[in-house]
Amino acid sequence: MYPYTLEWFFGVINIKYLKYIISYETDPYKNLALEEYLLHKVTKDECILYLWQNEKTVVIGRNQNPWNECQINELIADGGKLVRRLSGGGAVYHDLGNLNFTFLATKENYNVAKQLDVIIRAVNSLGIPAITSGRNDITALGRKFSGNAFFNIKDQCYHHGTILVDVDINSLSKYLNVSRTKLRSKGVDSVKSRVTNLIDYRPSITIDILKNELIHAFRETYNLKPIQMEVSKLPRNKIESLRQKYSSWDWNFGKKIEFSDRISRRFSWGDIELQLRVEGGIIKECAVYSDALDTELFSEIGKQLLGCIFDKNAMEARLRGILIDEDKKPIIDDVIKLVISIIG
Repeated sequence: MYPYTLEWFFGVINIKYLKYIISYETDPYKNLALEEYLLHKVTKDECILYLWQNEKTVVIGRNQNPWNECQINELIADGGKLVRRLSGGGAVYHDLGNLNFTFLATKENYNVAKQLDVIIRAVNSLGIPAITSGRNDITALGRKFSGNAFFNIKDQCYHHGTILVDVDINSLSKYLNVSRTKLRSKGVDSVKSRVTNLIDYRPSITIDILKNELIHAFRETYNLKPIQMEVSKLPRNKIESLRQKYSSWDWNFGKKIEFSDRISRRFSWGDIELQLRVEGGIIKECAVYSDALDTELFSEIGKQLLGCIFDKNAMEARLRGILIDEDKKPIIDDVIKLVISIIG
């Protein structure tokens, strides 16, 4: 969950220290565990840039249905892993041709414009024309090489994303299930035609070169000298505890319900799927999946519908009862229209 405000996007910066940390692990569970540890530990006078890589991994958004987003059996048979992250958004494929970044700061120093500037400045310095596009992408000549997502818990915030340097696009297409509706909304007919690697624009680029450019751009954008943090000096027991969460079945897959009714549609803000088990006219179980960037709203939708009469008026009343900010009302309106159109 994150606030859609000008203050959130542009921020008022009061940073005294820039820090960066590079993980040489390729275990997605450990890398996401370290990311969450840093989220809780970042202080009010610093901004941290965390650089990391995963080997053959599909990372799904907080509210996504793993069985819909990924060829799970094929991925695991090929030695890959699936993991669910804290932030919203869609599923992404990682291999060692991809570099992940995370900016971590407290709310008063969280500045998406500056953070995006670091990425764009670094890529531009390599002679590659990078610009922001849509709700959370960075593109080069109209093709996506970076997807971004956001998360905050109280005053602790992060902004993370991918940078495709030399990713195996065939594997990306093989493991990810991208809906035709989503592709059409982007004006393309396949994943391959939508994404690109930076190596296609600069054949000499490497992950190490990009890391160096990102750290240099981090310094230029904030006009402070970054200080390196060492992973070895962080508490292993706390990171291991978080790793156990990220590697658990409950976190990544959760409970798969035997639904009696399924409702799904794609909107401008993302897609939504409602799975309902209805008995005796009452919603006994409810699962809500979405690739929307918001994380908390869709969990609340599921809670509100649980135990509700399976009737459009009753379900609308429950959904109208969710306390939300003004900017999220269009999402609830769309969900209500969807429910009404299906139930009749």
